[in-house]
Amino acid sequence: MTDGATNTPREVVEADPVASLLAVLTLSFSGARTTEDIFTGVSQSMPLGRVYGGQVLSQSIVAASHTLPPGRTVHSMHGYFLRPGDSSAGITFAVDRIHDGRSFSTRRTQAYQDGVPIFSMIASFQDEGPGVEHAEPMPSGIPHADELPDLEDHLVGLHPMSKRMFTDRPLDVRHVPGPIYLHVEGEHVPHQAVWLRTRRSLPDDPDLHRAALAYLSDMTIQESVLRAHGVAWSTPGLKVASLDHAMWWHRFARVDEWLLYVQESPSARGGRGLATGRIYSSEGILVASVAQEITIRLPHDRD
Repeated sequence: MTDGATNTPREVVEADPVASLLAVLTLSFSGARTTEDIFTGVSQSMPLGRVYGGQVLSQSIVAASHTLPPGRTVHSMHGYFLRPGDSSAGITFAVDRIHDGRSFSTRRTQAYQDGVPIFSMIASFQDEGPGVEHAEPMPSGIPHADELPDLEDHLVGLHPMSKRMFTDRPLDVRHVPGPIYLHVEGEHVPHQAVWLRTRRSLPDDPDLHRAALAYLSDMTIQESVLRAHGVAWSTPGLKVASLDHAMWWHRFARVDEWLLYVQESPSARGGRGLATGRIYSSEGILVASVAQEITIRLPHDRD
């Protein structure tokens, strides 16, 4: 375990949100301690002061990737969000090299602030190789991102601080049907589709794009639960928090090109909602699968 001594406040303040994304995906090596490798990273500034979940899970993958044999890439991760993170402080990552086999490696990453864990992940990495292959096709009839309104069109009348939560992020996001920021239009159904990409080009490093895909995967997936019950993000007293996150990388894709995130919620009960998603390239290639459980509290709910 790390004591978090290197966890000095280091907030990323960037006019360019994509530069902020690249900054958080660049970790510093602080040395090996017994069986663990220690890394430190910065946090993105967030309006509400809490670390964005996609940030810490993508950083955990980057940290683990730095300890791998050459040519081995992530194919799955399972993580738990343990505590809210402070976006004004840096994060310490401790990587445990659990196993290195002939084709697979397993790593455990713990993310710390102030000496206590805020996120815990175990991930598996594999050498590229031949094998059987099939994939669920991309749903038909979904309009392309270029046919949909820009984000700004949906934020008219939103409070400037709330608006910043959407405009300061490094991703261009376009919903099918429309977003649920202010209200839920149309039928209340437990599914939606979202086009996403970074607001400008990223470097060509494939591992960077895999980590950025994890960053992207935590954005909007909760909304299939909210949409099913007609709950907008602006609902007074709404409290939503991610409990866990699982992801499987199937094929490589660039995150600076349009990706379609098809999402659905098969169940919600007892203040918890399960959401699943499939991520496709604009050419219809299945890139990744995602699952996440959240807590959702409305003002009329009893604890």
